[in-house]
Amino acid sequence: MEDPGSGHGGFGRAVRHWRDRVAPEAVGVPVGGRRRAAGLRREEVAGLAGISVDYLTRLEQGRAASPSAQVVEALARVLRLSDAERELLYRLAGQAPPGRGTVPARIAPSVLRLLDRFEGIPVAVYDGLWDLVIANAPYDALMGATTTWQGLERNALWRNLLGPRGRVVHTEQDRDDLVTGLVADLRLTAARYPGDPRVARLVSRLRAQSPRFVELWGSDELPQRDDPTRRKVIEHPDVGPIALDCDTLVVAGDDLRLMVYTAEPGSEDADRLSLAVVLGTQRLVGPAAGRKA
Repeated sequence: MEDPGSGHGGFGRAVRHWRDRVAPEAVGVPVGGRRRAAGLRREEVAGLAGISVDYLTRLEQGRAASPSAQVVEALARVLRLSDAERELLYRLAGQAPPGRGTVPARIAPSVLRLLDRFEGIPVAVYDGLWDLVIANAPYDALMGATTTWQGLERNALWRNLLGPRGRVVHTEQDRDDLVTGLVADLRLTAARYPGDPRVARLVSRLRAQSPRFVELWGSDELPQRDDPTRRKVIEHPDVGPIALDCDTLVVAGDDLRLMVYTAEPGSEDADRLSLAVVLGTQRLVGPAAGRKA
């Protein structure tokens, strides 16, 4: 690769180069029909990174300045950049790479390989702030597309306290138990990363909008949930209710949470889950198929 240089033009040239080398199948994009290049199309990168094609076009052409750290991290993840390349992309964006004192949002190649093994199983990955990092195609097929979520919409606490109701069927007590557990985990994150402005910004915005968050955040006693496995019922628009186990797996070194949805093999719920995934991924075939960042 030629020296991409500095400035916004260098950022765009680097992104173009790196997307040309990524094989579609490596990021879950189905390969069908004729392709002019072996790498990823612009619309495929945009869909996987959760940004618009127009914005990615302007970034690549040097017409958009100062992409956010969230956008840079999403592009680094989609393009499968090494640590050195990721750092370079941050520098070309005019930003310092996140330091050790900030909540990690990077997914290591080993975790990406782990996600590749969850074929047909809905998985969503959250960081220590409970911001959505990646949702795979089966998850979107089960829960609805996540690619349009922006800003606070990507935060699980905000969605359960203030956002639109999703497909999971909650009683009020279920939802409050979930929120209580999420707040408890966020408090641990805040203690681990006291200097991260993202933590302070999220807490400030939740405090300003949610009296229940204010109550929980200021509580002297905030118990963790004892059972990491929660039984959830998803009301799917095509196949009806699906009862699933939701296990939260923690990647300790990267401070990530993997939410994995499974059904008892051979059960009616397993059949409904398989049908929901097939129907949903058929609709997602194209630029937005595969993992969703």
